[in-house]
Amino acid sequence: MSAVVVRRPRHKGDRMSLNSSDQSDRPGRLPAVLIGGPTASGKSALALRLAETFQGVIINADSMQVYRDLRIITARPTPAEERRVPHRLYGHVDAASPYSVGHWLSEARAALAQAADAEQIPIVVGGTGLYFKLMLSGLSAVPPIPPPIRAALRQRLAAEGAQTLHAELSTRDPASAARLKTADGVRIIRALEVIETTGRSLADWHHDGMPALRDPAQTVRVFLAPNREVLYQRIDRRFDAMLGAGALDEVRALASRNLDPMAPAMKAHGVPWLIRARAGEMTLAEAAHFAKQDTRRYTKRQFTWFRNQLPDFVWVEPEAAEESIGSALREWT
Repeated sequence: MSAVVVRRPRHKGDRMSLNSSDQSDRPGRLPAVLIGGPTASGKSALALRLAETFQGVIINADSMQVYRDLRIITARPTPAEERRVPHRLYGHVDAASPYSVGHWLSEARAALAQAADAEQIPIVVGGTGLYFKLMLSGLSAVPPIPPPIRAALRQRLAAEGAQTLHAELSTRDPASAARLKTADGVRIIRALEVIETTGRSLADWHHDGMPALRDPAQTVRVFLAPNREVLYQRIDRRFDAMLGAGALDEVRALASRNLDPMAPAMKAHGVPWLIRARAGEMTLAEAAHFAKQDTRRYTKRQFTWFRNQLPDFVWVEPEAAEESIGSALREWT
């Protein structure tokens, strides 16, 4: 694997002042470290070691670890780990609350500004590739969707199916429909709710919106790429450890809230299967088997997504990542 590189300013004097008012996120002279990778690849442990070594702050980029209700099943950092270095955007959202990439970008911008003020290196870590992509490219300014419109479309999805809604989308927003699979109900609903609310397609909104949070030239970008068989073994061991740590009780408490089954937190890896085991539809062993299987399949999609959507991320073996990133940071400073 190649070493991690970060493009540096030509002269030290060219570095942006820490308190520069030219950009709202004020990235300053310190780089940001972006650590992506598949589930169970060791991202959080790596981020913790780097934050302790380089006086950093860890910023979550995992769409499931934002939920307060799901510490164990999403492998969020433990309270003891959170006390060792500052952590941001972990466990601060109620499972019943809507949370979008737009919410994350707004909160990440504030976290980056805090890090700049404190002269801390922001270490952004997670497996949600879209967060990284939009952090570096920005987001279109789609206005909020009224809850009644969102609820009505979800009811239609359940009653009519994704293919029917995709056919409707093909008429109302052909460009979006052409990009989506006919079974991708979540994204089909998203495209329909935008055009229903605004009268404009998603593509129309791409010309406006939230600017990028960081200049890619001021970032160290890595994707942890472990051996697949080793990764699958880690996934299996970790899920067993989650069960031993109380994941079933955590999911039981979530299920008792009777939330919308379409809510993102209700679809976190392992949650649907453990809910079924709790309901007596299958044994706990069967639920664990299917949860592990789903997680392994998800990691395959993570590899593919990062490879195609974030080609500038340098792929490194987890064992080499700390030394490579550390060398890049020492060179920068």
